[in-house]
Amino acid sequence: MTNKIKIGILKETKTPPDRRVALPPKQVKILMEKFDNVEVVVQPSDIRCFKDEEYTKLGIILQEDISNCDLLIGVKETKIPTIIPNKTYIEFAHIAKKQPHNLPLIRAFTANKNTLIDYEYFTDKKGVRLVAFGHWAGIVGAYNALRALSIKEGLTALKPANQMHDYSELKAVLQTVKIPAKKFIVTGGGRVAGGAVEILTHIGASEVTTEDFLGKSFNTSVYCRLDPWHYAKHKKGNEFVWDNWVNNPMDFESTFLPYTKKADVMIACHYWDYRSPHFFTLEDMASPDFNISVIADVSCDIPGPIPSTIKASTIADPFYDFNPKTQKEEPAFSRKGNVTMMTIDNLPGELPRDASEFFGNLLIEKVLPHILCDDCEQVIERATILKNGILTKNYSYLQDFLDGRE
Repeated sequence: MTNKIKIGILKETKTPPDRRVALPPKQVKILMEKFDNVEVVVQPSDIRCFKDEEYTKLGIILQEDISNCDLLIGVKETKIPTIIPNKTYIEFAHIAKKQPHNLPLIRAFTANKNTLIDYEYFTDKKGVRLVAFGHWAGIVGAYNALRALSIKEGLTALKPANQMHDYSELKAVLQTVKIPAKKFIVTGGGRVAGGAVEILTHIGASEVTTEDFLGKSFNTSVYCRLDPWHYAKHKKGNEFVWDNWVNNPMDFESTFLPYTKKADVMIACHYWDYRSPHFFTLEDMASPDFNISVIADVSCDIPGPIPSTIKASTIADPFYDFNPKTQKEEPAFSRKGNVTMMTIDNLPGELPRDASEFFGNLLIEKVLPHILCDDCEQVIERATILKNGILTKNYSYLQDFLDGRE
């Protein structure tokens, strides 16, 4: 067992605000009972889905000044002015894919000599992710796709998920949904896609094969879930090999275009490497046979493989239209030929209590033991982007990005 460690639970500072928390009250209590060398304090927050008094009722200390903590745990990116120098942060930093909008953040962490650990890269020895909000992102993303579709079709408007108490209420709402026969395409095969499929099954949509999706018509709603080998092929015609896809995605090209001609709704739940091929182009979207009218881009990579994902939308303003002819954004649901986009980048924040408890349990089970012990399986090492302000070996490829040379 290591020496005493003090953990500070950060209040979320990103704009727009996020109501989630990495460790809800019950999970904080469990953590301190499980590890007698751990002390946890919580920054007060008036936006967090769990009220301050829910922590204090369990004897958990609220503390505004967390500069005496060893480890600072948040959810979304830390607002730069709030960064405390020489501290270790764990958060979804959205830096490792060279996201341009977060270049100032990595530079700030570097300048402040911080250690930065990213949830997205906590993996086991086989490369399988250990913690994620992905299941909840898929659930809310697919639900928002249904919301957008209902508005476009002139159906009864669905209550926003963030106005519901929890997932149980959302499932009750789904029992009232009557969606006309539509074809849904879901990209990805992980937790995110699993959440999306869960929602589609709640409205009675049936899964079909890729062949049937492309070749048949249906009088009820159906969905097809695509793995990478369904939408990409090797440029030289080589057999699709998973390790090649993971390590050399630039050697592949998209084969997704046929699905754009048959699908009504795309729910994008894939993991995307910035070296991977794009699903389709702006020119493809302008084609008369591009049939997709709603895209719920749960992955929300900017810039990324879906060219109409030109910005992240918000929980308060979730939808916008993309005009394929002008290649410009227009108001949501403003023109029949537009593609309606949903690109919220913090979807689990719409069901924050369920998502936070799910995530907190995973942290305690799969990650925090490695931090609090000796990291013998290198779980923490694989997820550490910066060590005392210096890029680690695994993330040295970010140096040109950090220096502004690309």
